[in-house]
Amino acid sequence: MENKKRYERPVVIKQYSGFMNKFGSRPVLNPVTTIDGIEVDELAERFGSPLFVISEKAIRSNQRKANRIFKTRYPKVQFAWSYKTNYLNAVCAVFHQEGSWAEVVSRFEYDKAKKLGVKGENIIFNGPDKSRDDLTVAINDGAKIHIDHFDELYELIDLTSQLNKKANVAIRVNMDTGTYPKWDRFGFNFENGEAWQALKRIIAATNLNLVGLHTHIGTYMMQADSYKTAAIKMAQLAAGLKRENGILLDYIDMGGGLPSNNTLIGQYLPAEQILPTLEEFADAISEGLMTLNFQPDEMPLLILESGRALIDDTSKLISTVIAVKRLSDGRRALIVDAGVNLLFTRFWYKHKINPAQDSGVMTEDTAIYGPLCMNIDCLAESLVMPVLKKGDKLIIDYVGAYNMTQWMQFIHMRPNVVMILEDGTVELIRKAEDLDYVQMPEVLPEKFKSLPV
Repeated sequence: MENKKRYERPVVIKQYSGFMNKFGSRPVLNPVTTIDGIEVDELAERFGSPLFVISEKAIRSNQRKANRIFKTRYPKVQFAWSYKTNYLNAVCAVFHQEGSWAEVVSRFEYDKAKKLGVKGENIIFNGPDKSRDDLTVAINDGAKIHIDHFDELYELIDLTSQLNKKANVAIRVNMDTGTYPKWDRFGFNFENGEAWQALKRIIAATNLNLVGLHTHIGTYMMQADSYKTAAIKMAQLAAGLKRENGILLDYIDMGGGLPSNNTLIGQYLPAEQILPTLEEFADAISEGLMTLNFQPDEMPLLILESGRALIDDTSKLISTVIAVKRLSDGRRALIVDAGVNLLFTRFWYKHKINPAQDSGVMTEDTAIYGPLCMNIDCLAESLVMPVLKKGDKLIIDYVGAYNMTQWMQFIHMRPNVVMILEDGTVELIRKAEDLDYVQMPEVLPEKFKSLPV
């Protein structure tokens, strides 16, 4: 009886041979049995499932490649790690060891960077919501404060006067780069002159030290020319400051938004076949900034806040099949133990999903659902998969960006996160939640402590 095979109701399904047709061939999913040389089964056995697995080697390789590409095209380059993309301490620490500064958009992220040992002068403080207390801390630390709106500018003028201290500031500039929708919610507009007005008020202020310009033109940008347009407009502002006020900026911050090779929902071809390369983005930005025609020692430092492009492909999510069923239309459906509570980016990406074991040559059109009691908990509506069974494992790729910051404690608690170090050892970098952890902030009124049930 122990070796008896599990019964599954027979159905007639169409099989795909994989031969080429006018649309190409059917995708072939090769099993991913190891991550950085470590067996998937071993990782799941040690740390449970679902499980996020991050590669230190891949992070360092991505950052070093980006440094090389940009520094061979522009004389002075500095990366600043985008904390909102993935603010796990171990991840941030690797980027800082590779020379990246910290780019933060909240006091929460600011304090994380400080606690990791990042100097105030190497913290870029972005975002529209900085309280008076936040600004006071940033001023005292010598951080680079990127002003988002006039109310923040007036707050800084008043605050620096009261503290009798200078603040190192830049402004965020929004602009039309030919990509829509325009990101004009943040910062001061270039085309209507608002950015120049903000700069003039900063120059007139006694205790504001104008050190840079910042822009962030969008997310998952698919056109390199948009960055060239943005860089040219930033160069025009920098040239105007030198010409009219004799001010040479310390830096121009071109923000982030560079895409990873995670394919968007609605894209027919894989992302790596249609997106510009990192070299093309670097060429566009450097060509735009070179329109400054400054002397080499006058050229501003180029700061880049890239997050997604550096972290997305370094991380995988191991998930286990907990049930197999048939939908009403006959399609095979897998229920797995990782849902959209952990994979928030599923709502706009077609994440690459592979089996973690050899599952034979037979394939079916398969839907993959998570464990949540919600109809929207769907990881893939239609994917050609081998015939998996309960207990088999899947590897979900490109999960490093935003999933470990936007994940939710909803119905299920968040799982372990591990990092495979360069020497092959595996370190737990975030412990799985338990009930005590989740309930720690709760306070139960005394009258509810006695229940009749």
